[in-house]
Amino acid sequence: MKKLFLKLLRDIRQSIGQFIAFVLVIAVGAFFYAGLVTLSDNLSAYTKVYFKEHNLSDLNVYYSQISKDDAAGLSEIEGITRIEGRYTFDAMQAFEDNKASLTVHSIPVNNEINSPTMIEGRFPQKKDEILLDSHYAKEHQYLVGDPISISANEKILTFTISGLGENVEHAKKNEIQDHKTYGVAYIAEETIPEISDGLFYNEIMIDAQDGYDIDKLGQSIEAQSKALSYVNQISKERTFSYSQLQQTIHNNKLMSRVIPLVLYMIEAIILFLTMSRIIDSQRNQVGIMKALGVKNRSIMLHYMGYPVLVGIIGSILGCAIAAIVFIPLITASNARAYSLPDITFSLSLFSVIPPIIFSSAFGILSCYLSGRVILQERAAQAMRPKPPKKMKKLLIERIPGIWSHISYSYKLILRNIFLNKQKALASSVGVVVSTVLLITAFGTQTALQKVADQIEEVNTYDLRVDYASGTASDTLQQPAGIKNSYDLSTFPVEFIKGDDNENATLVVTEKENNLIHFFDENDNRITLEDNGVLVPQSYADNYHIAEGDIIQIKFTAPELANKTADMKVLQLSTQYSNPSFYITPAYLKSFDIDYNPTSLLVEANSSTDLTSVRNFFEQDQHVDTIADKNDLKQSAQYILKQNSFIFIMFIICAVILSFGAIYTISSINIYERNRELATLKVLGYQKNKINRLIFFENIILTTFAVIVALPISGYMYTIIVKALSSPHQQIPDKLNIFIILVSVILAYLLTILSNLLLRRKVTKINMIESLKSIE
Repeated sequence: MKKLFLKLLRDIRQSIGQFIAFVLVIAVGAFFYAGLVTLSDNLSAYTKVYFKEHNLSDLNVYYSQISKDDAAGLSEIEGITRIEGRYTFDAMQAFEDNKASLTVHSIPVNNEINSPTMIEGRFPQKKDEILLDSHYAKEHQYLVGDPISISANEKILTFTISGLGENVEHAKKNEIQDHKTYGVAYIAEETIPEISDGLFYNEIMIDAQDGYDIDKLGQSIEAQSKALSYVNQISKERTFSYSQLQQTIHNNKLMSRVIPLVLYMIEAIILFLTMSRIIDSQRNQVGIMKALGVKNRSIMLHYMGYPVLVGIIGSILGCAIAAIVFIPLITASNARAYSLPDITFSLSLFSVIPPIIFSSAFGILSCYLSGRVILQERAAQAMRPKPPKKMKKLLIERIPGIWSHISYSYKLILRNIFLNKQKALASSVGVVVSTVLLITAFGTQTALQKVADQIEEVNTYDLRVDYASGTASDTLQQPAGIKNSYDLSTFPVEFIKGDDNENATLVVTEKENNLIHFFDENDNRITLEDNGVLVPQSYADNYHIAEGDIIQIKFTAPELANKTADMKVLQLSTQYSNPSFYITPAYLKSFDIDYNPTSLLVEANSSTDLTSVRNFFEQDQHVDTIADKNDLKQSAQYILKQNSFIFIMFIICAVILSFGAIYTISSINIYERNRELATLKVLGYQKNKINRLIFFENIILTTFAVIVALPISGYMYTIIVKALSSPHQQIPDKLNIFIILVSVILAYLLTILSNLLLRRKVTKINMIESLKSIE
């Protein structure tokens, strides 16, 4: 066994380039597996512990005002474990170059629900103290002990920062996690009278019993709140922060399964083809080992050692690179996306085991399937070369006048390809797989760019003004300088299909609203009508919805008492980001539901007017938030920044994987044709001519592979898009010509690079040894 191990090391040394290419192929899969699994598992495990430790509220109920006694009375409702009241208000802070908004909560005495995480300092204990979120403080260079002035309820309030912290309910503040213009703060309960002219609450946080139906609990609370100034309620699942975080975890889990699986399938094909051809090319060495008395089992284990060694080295290398490159990148990306104190992403040592097992298993299987036929032969039979194959006339030879005009070099290329059709096909499979991977990688990155671009294509308004909850539409005013404006209202709903329920959002707006554009799957503009609902394509794909179908929508807002409506599907709308159902006010009223606008879309006459219009809404006490075009652009850039690095690495790894496949298969081709190439050298063929023969042969095989790869690429890309898509996220599933051309050109460039690196192998062919090898 020692001698066989030394032979294995000698084989590796003789083809060190091929061995390195193999290691890189395995390392790519291990890199993505380790990185994505670490991201998915760590984020999921952290959030479970974080939500539990700080007791994220299951339900938040809002009132105009509610006394301590009334709040305490709600705790008797069945299903409630603990209840806490607080006062929440919005404040503004002005700086030299911009303004920032703050959501300020009072901290209940003996706070146990949505308890903040202290980063520095202490909780506010006096009327003039405030706890500021640490990211907002960092953006504006606030420190513990600094004074801070805010304006709220037409009052200027001055506080001393007692501490910096983060809160579980604000892990995700807004779409782009903008800490500069939006922050969160907490004050002591005794400060409430200074702001509201009385000690009362306007928000109740509820910790429900485990497993209790939240919808049922919400109905019970609403029923008992009839005599109170009840406004609204929202469950944990519908809060922006929680839903965004859960969607991210869901998408990461999908990616951690899909991307490594695709890469390992490709690696398995390359490994299988290569190991089969390595054993077949060493049949005479197998015969010699059998003649020397080496057992079949030992010979098989000897060849199985190659893929096992490659798997171990490649997996360790891939995981090591993931720890150095991938983990810091996802740590930085997560820090930009969420406020999760002290979260760490550390690569587990056990992450290296699945790549080793998976890659080694396919290598061992390929060795067994390739070697069992040769090992069944007798030693003398195995040492003899395979009988030469009969060469039939090629089709092109039978066409008069063509074959005679082809040069001798091209005749050699064509005869070699058709004489070894199985080997040529095996070589093409590697290039096919590589080309498919390149097209898929570039296509996915382009799709991500299209998702970001559509945000601005769909939303063409200058300002979106969201009004505070409970604002009556007849009290709203609009300033001068507005060219167009349209109301809209947003309802939390559930889409029901059989036994499946899916949380969704229903947006109601006028059909004349030309500040929101809708597109079908062919990018053609579509419009709203008064006789149906516009359904997102993502929901249609997942639940097999077609135009003209009747779908069931349940309104989950407490004031609508779970009213269910059967709606006709008018058209399907392609919405890549935050897909929603859309209907008109007239269609909403057909279900006996009143239309009360909650937002206003505004288009200004000019940039000058836009400034004055924005200032007007900023002074309006009824206005909750204002978003403009810059927010849309930042949202698009944020999507790209958050996801691009994964797909850029995917493209880089695809290039490495493709090069490894092409180089390895080309290297084996040269090894198998040593005798043929040595004969050409003896006959006086120049080195450049021999290299040209190999080059053009590989170009022909690459061309054939590219032609085969094109339809396969479309199918593979569709599978990956479907795997990464969900009802809440749609990814474009169409490849464009530019992406295909870039991928094809890159496949040819990698083939050329492989040929250039393998020229030295042709130069090193020993004519005497190669020609005497059979004897």
